[in-house]
Amino acid sequence: MTTQGAVAGERTDLLQALGEQRYFLRYTVRGLTDEQAAQRTTVSELCLGGLIKHVALAEKQWVNFIVGGPSAMSGADGANQAERADGFRMLDGETLAGLLDGYEEVARRTDELVATLPDLDGSHALPEAPWFEPGARWSARRVLLHVIAETAQHAGHADIIRESIDGAKSMG
Repeated sequence: MTTQGAVAGERTDLLQALGEQRYFLRYTVRGLTDEQAAQRTTVSELCLGGLIKHVALAEKQWVNFIVGGPSAMSGADGANQAERADGFRMLDGETLAGLLDGYEEVARRTDELVATLPDLDGSHALPEAPWFEPGARWSARRVLLHVIAETAQHAGHADIIRESIDGAKSMG
């Protein structure tokens, strides 16, 4: 992680937990070709490159929320179903290396924000959505915990997909 040495206490713990989950997700795609990373191995739309892409986008949107509140996430709700589905796929012209580079850039920005945020207790109202409790607010800390959980969940998905491609396991 880029900023862990300059961060202490709770922030170090949060960054370390997020870094571990990012590692598992990235490790899952080690040595794969772009074709393998784009391969769907289950009945779902999920592929390994698409999971990297989705997790990077989700982390970026949540970090934007920490900084700018619910309006920073606009566009995510407004995306049509095809755009949302494309967020889980590797599209023509996308490469695994490019997706990993983009994810690294998002991770660097998140780590820097966590290191420099004046307060993890600062909160914003969540955007209106059926999956959020009406009127709920999330602190920066709560958002980071959500990003850690989301990354861990998708690292597990990635492990299953990778195992079905070539038998390699990342987490077990």
